[in-house]
Formats: sequence, C-alpha cells, structure tokens
Amino acid sequence: SEKLLKVAASIPRDSLVSLGTCFGKFTKTQKFRLSVTALDFLAPYAKYKVWVKPGSEQSFLYGNHVLKSGLGRITENTAQYQGVVVYSMADVPLGFGVAAKSTQECRKVDPMAIVVFHQADVGEYVRNEDTLT
Repeated sequence: SEKLLKVAASIPRDSLVSLGTCFGKFTKTQKFRLSVTALDFLAPYAKYKVWVKPGSEQSFLYGNHVLKSGLGRITENTAQYQGVVVYSMADVPLGFGVAAKSTQECRKVDPMAIVVFHQADVGEYVRNEDTLT
C-alpha cells in the first residue's frame, strides 16, 4: 500500500530487510522459488490451471504431487514443465505446481503416474508457520 511505502521511506536502506508481500525466495543456486504467499495475487491471472478431485485435495495440501487418478481437469494445450496453479473442483486456489506431463500425455498415462509436481500449497501455512515469511 502507499501508506506502507511512505513509512518505509523513513527507514535507512541498509536497515530495511523487506517491504510488502513476499512472493518467494532465491535458492542457494540463485533460482527463484515461488512461495504460497503469492497465490492470491497470481491465481486470477493464471494461464494454465489444474483442478484436482476432492479426494486428492488433502494429499496435495500435505505436500504430495498430483497423480493422474486425482486429476479433475487440466487447461488445454498445457506444455510439459509449464507452471500451473492448482485449484479444487470448487475453483478455490490451493497452490502452485509444475506440469509433469502435457495435456495430451495426461490422457494416455496410467492412473498412478505423476501429472503435476508439487511446488507450494496453502497447507504450508500450518506446516511451516514458524519459518514462513
């Protein structure tokens, strides 16, 4: 917010650690990893989406990958290794992932194959509440 920006302007730059909402962190190898705190900002603009069945929601929220058996729907023309937003069947954003298979490959794979790699989910608020920033 603009009010927060004005307050932060009175703090010296070398003393200021961060300002606003944390979207993610850089790893030791200098790759950026999205955090679940960015979900509310990015979900409405997501081009590629995956919907999981109600039985697989809890598994995803515990940090597991999405299997073909738990896949409800997937956006057409999703490429392999494309970033996706994972939704429940009620259109509630649950987290982020990376498509392990393209849309066409998802139709042919066996039910126990991984179709979305887990990256972040709203369950992290509970699991990592001590370290989440």
